[in-house]
Amino acid sequence: MAEQTATGPTTTDAPGTSSVDRVVAALEAAGERVVLVHPDGETTGAELLAAVRRYARALDGLGIVPGDLVAQYAPNRPDALAVRYATHLIGAAAVYLSAPPGADRRARQLEQIDPRLVVVFPRTAQWLPVTTAPVAAVGSVEGVPLRLDELAAGQSTEPFASRSRPGDLGTVLSSGGTTGIPKASIRDVAAWAAAVATPPRPERRQLASGAEAYLTQILVAQTLIGGGTVVLRDDSEPAALLEAIESERITDLFLVEPQLAALIDHPDVGRRDLSSLRTLTHIGASAPPALRRRAYERLGPVLQHTYGASEMGIVSALRPEEYDPTDPARATSAGRILPGVEVRFRAADGRLDPASGSMEVRSAAMAHGYRNRPEEQAEHFVDGWYRTGDLGRLDPDGLLHVLGRAADCAVVDGRLVTPTGIEDVLMGLPSVRYAVVVADLAHHRRVAAVLPPTDRESDPAACRAAVEAEYGAGVAAGLVVVPMTDLPLTEQGKPDRAAVLAAASTREEDAGA
Repeated sequence: MAEQTATGPTTTDAPGTSSVDRVVAALEAAGERVVLVHPDGETTGAELLAAVRRYARALDGLGIVPGDLVAQYAPNRPDALAVRYATHLIGAAAVYLSAPPGADRRARQLEQIDPRLVVVFPRTAQWLPVTTAPVAAVGSVEGVPLRLDELAAGQSTEPFASRSRPGDLGTVLSSGGTTGIPKASIRDVAAWAAAVATPPRPERRQLASGAEAYLTQILVAQTLIGGGTVVLRDDSEPAALLEAIESERITDLFLVEPQLAALIDHPDVGRRDLSSLRTLTHIGASAPPALRRRAYERLGPVLQHTYGASEMGIVSALRPEEYDPTDPARATSAGRILPGVEVRFRAADGRLDPASGSMEVRSAAMAHGYRNRPEEQAEHFVDGWYRTGDLGRLDPDGLLHVLGRAADCAVVDGRLVTPTGIEDVLMGLPSVRYAVVVADLAHHRRVAAVLPPTDRESDPAACRAAVEAEYGAGVAAGLVVVPMTDLPLTEQGKPDRAAVLAAASTREEDAGA
């Protein structure tokens, strides 16, 4: 039987050149034009390219070769980008490390990733655990005598012939590791080139406020390759983001949904000039219709919602021109499948289904597996497809709808109950500004962390009553409502599920006492 897949439109883009060759060409073309704006000043294309070449020669002098992996605890600064692109230029693989809490978890992460060299900076040195891997510093870091920046300072800025080859290991992407040791998905040079491929867009001014370990690294590479400008920030504090949009005339911004909620509720939304903004993309947590409606009311037709993950890249996008939260079909949609991406669905009985089920993804930009995680690799990467663990469906108009993690969803009285669905019900209440629902079905409960508006308190009884009216008494009985003033977030800006569950356990213990 033929495979039943949904496929994005075909693209005529040639795979060809590696990502670093494209970056180098873009920086050469930029010359004295500013390509990076950051808290320490501005960096031109020529300056960044010179740093890339110096660091390439320094890494080459340390004996880094194709097949080696250079890891960084990276700040949002030009030197971190220069080390990254220098690593690619000499044909080695690169990874920006996530920084999960706990030195023990970070040590086990490093042991598993097994880098040839670890690079730290004064701003990130506190994340470095005890490791047997060689360590170099960019800047003065106590206990790290090897200074990569000093080695690079005396090197030539003349062109350095790229050693990047399509089949070599190119990039490792670290997950957040909120529930364990972060997984690290691997791509060869060709797959990474596909992941960051982008058409020319010199007018783009990308605000990059997320950690480099995650999607930010793709957005930065795409902006540079496309001839645009990157504005680097250290955090995603709403007032600072809104000020930066106005002062730097930002055209593009990426946030995960909790950050979007904080942004649209900040009083500066109505006071700042946001007219330069063309696309605000939100991804990664949960986007109930109630949140989308509020965001659209406050920001207008600049919103874009995408679906993806570090293993599979971006799968689909609901573009600003189709982002209509008043349309039921679009209010729950993750948009249209991107060119070159295939999605198929598998029913609970294991057979392929043409329109709904557990989602599997395949594309040229997809990872090939996990680094040194054979069990998880065998579970998720099967016959060239990535098994996402998410439930989804494709509607008659070709829009993809992501229903949630299969493990977080349950059929109750013939109806699918999902965390996003419950969040939407809760956010329809006047006493709930934002809600995050974490399923804990193994303990027969769902935990709702709810944030109130500034002028009132959340009402747990009203929350349970609204859920009962929508889903029935059984679902409401298993709902633990935890009012919060601040939502605990991971390094990525996503809800910290473990912290939410811990808060619920504390609340239950206090109630029992």
